[in-house]
Amino acid sequence: MVQTRFPIAAVALLACTATASAQMLPPPARPAAPKAAAPSPRAASCHNGASFDRFLADVKQQAVAEGVSQRALAEAAPYLTYDQSIVNRDRGQRVFGQVFTEFSRNRASEGAARNAQARIKMHAAAFARAEKEYGVPPAVIAAFWGLESSFGAELGKLHTLPSLVSLAYDCRRSEMFQKETIAALKIIDRGDLSPSEMIGSWAGELGQTQFLPTHYFNYAVDYDGDGHRDLLRSAPDVIGSTANYIATGLKWRRGEPWLQEVRAPTNFPWDQADLTIKLPRAKFAQLGVTYPDGRPLPNDDLPASLLLPMGRTGPAFLAYANFAAYTEWNNSLIYSTTAAYLASRIAGAAPMRQSAVPVVQLPLNELKELQQHLVRAGFNVGKVDGVMGQLSRTAVKAMQIKYGLPADSWPTVELLARMRGGTAQVQPQATVR
Repeated sequence: MVQTRFPIAAVALLACTATASAQMLPPPARPAAPKAAAPSPRAASCHNGASFDRFLADVKQQAVAEGVSQRALAEAAPYLTYDQSIVNRDRGQRVFGQVFTEFSRNRASEGAARNAQARIKMHAAAFARAEKEYGVPPAVIAAFWGLESSFGAELGKLHTLPSLVSLAYDCRRSEMFQKETIAALKIIDRGDLSPSEMIGSWAGELGQTQFLPTHYFNYAVDYDGDGHRDLLRSAPDVIGSTANYIATGLKWRRGEPWLQEVRAPTNFPWDQADLTIKLPRAKFAQLGVTYPDGRPLPNDDLPASLLLPMGRTGPAFLAYANFAAYTEWNNSLIYSTTAAYLASRIAGAAPMRQSAVPVVQLPLNELKELQQHLVRAGFNVGKVDGVMGQLSRTAVKAMQIKYGLPADSWPTVELLARMRGGTAQVQPQATVR
């Protein structure tokens, strides 16, 4: 779960038929072992000019210091090669341009929910055990499982170790991937997977819920009792390990909700709609927020935030404390909201209410322009890339308040015009229904 990207199954629909009935799934096809590759064309500056070979020797020494055996290092050696194409892919990740309703239409469809429900029935014993031991509902586990790999259908096709060690040598996220490389060596040393079995995505994630090696080593559990933690082929291991990570690593709160669709009135104080603002449900009820069908919210003190992934004219949700597990799993608001919404659909929630009016979305070039204006106004928006992450949304909200616009954190034509310094004409805008 590299949190700056979308899962490898994000280009595949989740409505694949649940036909497999065995607990053990067929192993992924293994590509040939990587050939020895030339080191980076030039020594990485973040390693004091050390060559790749010198850097690799230091990583191995650190691994030994952390308990990795010489046997495991010898097994891994043919795979500890530099691959410039992996670094190029990391540097060239494309901007994800879909909005929440587009992404969720495919990834959290009725078919996706039914498929997940079929998986829950198929592996009922493992799901029941995981819920009892970790307090994580089957729907939550199944949603991640489906989104990350279409239940094992999309695991990736690249050897993990070359990806990890190449990204470790590169300077962009070197420290992170050095830790991931050593964690992968520990997985080998523990006997869970051999180096040749470590096949996954280009960024080094492994298994059917796409764990980074540190998460695999720390949270994988042997649920089928065969003595190995196999997240590539064992459905019980996948279910138990994912529950363990969500509960232990992401601090899931047993018995509490995560996301519920609601309806907010047009006169709602939109500056109160923010993940950083938590109010009791009774307060939201007082402000006119109801369930989509008009039923009142419970008059209790359970804290929640009003989440508007597409502004005040788009879908509205109450996000509870457990929603933090989703944003920690993947910090993209589109992905995390889709995963939580899918889990609610699997658990039996009604389909999302359709907006009465289309939601206007600025095109990518104007989102970048808006970010540039926000930077000039003194805000930190992170990378100016047209992706409206939390920093950009916070800045948008602040400027909406300044200009007296509805402060719903959604970038609008009106805000861009104000920040341009007038009422300049803008190009016709795309709408999302």
